Amino acid sequence: MPSLLIALPAAAYAGSPVSPEGLWKTLDDHTGAPRALVRIYRQGEAYFGRIEANLVPEEADARCTACEDERKDQPVTGMVILRRMTADADGFGGGDVLDPESGSVYSCVLRLEDDGKRLVVRGYVGLSLFGRSQTWLRAE
Repeated sequence: MPSLLIALPAAAYAGSPVSPEGLWKTLDDHTGAPRALVRIYRQGEAYFGRIEANLVPEEADARCTACEDERKDQPVTGMVILRRMTADADGFGGGDVLDPESGSVYSCVLRLEDDGKRLVVRGYVGLSLFGRSQTWLRAE
């Protein structure tokens, strides 16, 4: 009987993706409308996310004028906004996320939900308690 209890949890997670890799659709915080497509990819032991497409036509040529690092005045489409995320006990952390509208860079944690169909992206300053979350939807 104990072996059955050990086997059941493993079976429950067998089909779950263990990686945030792939194409994700971001949603506008205010309207819920699709905003961008972000490709998360692995480089070594870390994950990064690049904006592949801006889904808001009037922002197609937007540049990160508010950025203060090497991304200053660079086109938002093609920009790496998620950097150096590594696997940890609760999901993925240790990296940062850029808000291209404000130019602010936040510490970040990622958590997969709904069998890998949703990605909760939490940006924060200091403690994760003081931040905000955004849910991205798997686009593939």
